[in-house]
Amino acid sequence: MLWLILVAAPGLAWAEDAVFKAGVTTRDFTPAEPYDWRGASMHALRATIWYPAAADAREQPQWIGPRIVPFISTGIAAPDAAPAAGLRHPLILLSHGFGGSASNLAWLGAGLAAHGFIAVAVNHPGNNGSERTTVDGYTLTWLRAVDLSALIDAMRADSTFGDRIDPARIGAAGHSYGGYTVIAIAGGITDPERTPAFCRSPAADALCTSQSGATELRQKSQLRLTADPDFRQRYSLAGQSYRDERVRAVFAMAPGPVPAFTLESLAAISIPVAIVAGSADEITPTASGAEALGKAVPHATLKLFPHAGHFVFFGTCTAIGRLVIGGAVCRDPDGTDRDAVHAETISLARDFFSANLR
Repeated sequence: MLWLILVAAPGLAWAEDAVFKAGVTTRDFTPAEPYDWRGASMHALRATIWYPAAADAREQPQWIGPRIVPFISTGIAAPDAAPAAGLRHPLILLSHGFGGSASNLAWLGAGLAAHGFIAVAVNHPGNNGSERTTVDGYTLTWLRAVDLSALIDAMRADSTFGDRIDPARIGAAGHSYGGYTVIAIAGGITDPERTPAFCRSPAADALCTSQSGATELRQKSQLRLTADPDFRQRYSLAGQSYRDERVRAVFAMAPGPVPAFTLESLAAISIPVAIVAGSADEITPTASGAEALGKAVPHATLKLFPHAGHFVFFGTCTAIGRLVIGGAVCRDPDGTDRDAVHAETISLARDFFSANLR
C-alpha cells in the first residue's frame, strides 16, 4: 500500500535530536580482490564521510568548483575535524546519480551529520564524474549495491569510525540511479530487459529519452554482449538479489530507472522505504518512477515536492554555476526553492531513519 506523506514524521530519538557540528573527511577504501571495478582506472572506492564533530570544530562553507569562483554550494562542514566523543551513531550510505559523485550529496550528508548520523558517500566505479564512464559502469548498474555493501565493511573496519558506528542501525539513501541503488540493496531485483520493453510500450515517457547522450555506450554494450563471453557472464548476474541484511531502511530520491525492477521483487521488500521526488521530474517522471515504486513496495511512503524537477536534489548552484553549468542541473522551475527542498528533505530523512533504525 502507498502512503502519501503530508507532514513530517514524529519526533526524533534523543541522540539524533541533538545538534552537532558536521565534520567531513575522505577515504580511499580498497575492498579485497577480486572486485569488479567495471573498467574504472581507479581501483579504490573513493568515499566522502560526514560525521558528528567535536564541539570546538570549525565549520566552513564547502564548494564544488574553483575556490575563487565556485560553482555549487555543498553546505558547511569542518574538514578533518575530531569526531564527537562518547556516542555510537547510525550509519547512512549515500549513492549518487548517473555520472555523479559523492560530493553531489554533500548537502544531505552534512545535514544528517549535524543530527547525529555518520553518512558516507562513494564514487561508483565506472560511473562517476571523476573519470570517464565505462561500458561496464553504464551497463552493470546492479553492482552499485555491491559498492554499498563493501562500504559497510570498510567503515566498520576504519580505525577512526569503526567503533563509532552502531552496526544495528544502518540505512541507505540515494538520488536518481542512487535511488535505484538503494532499492537494489533493499531487495529489488533487476531484469535488464524490462526497461527497453517499457520504452517500446505505450507507457514510454521521458525516462526513455533522458539518456540520449549514452547512445554510444548502449551500442558498445550490445556489441560486448555479442562478442565478449566474460561480459555476458557478468551481465547474466543481474537477476541475483543484492540485498544486504545489514541495511534496515532506505530513502530514495527521484529514483530511476524503476521499470528495471521485477514487480515480484519490489513486492517482497520488507524493510521501510521512503521516497521523495519532484512532481515535475523531467528525467525520471513520477508516473514510471517514484509513484510506480511507491505503489509496488509494501508500506512505502511518498512525498512529492510541487513543481520541482529532477535536479532539485543536487547541490545549490552559485550565480557562476548557473552560467557555467546551466540547464536543469542548476535551474529549477518557477516556484521551487532548492534550499527549502533540501532542508525539508534532510528533515524527512532524519525523521525516517530515526524512527526506523532503533
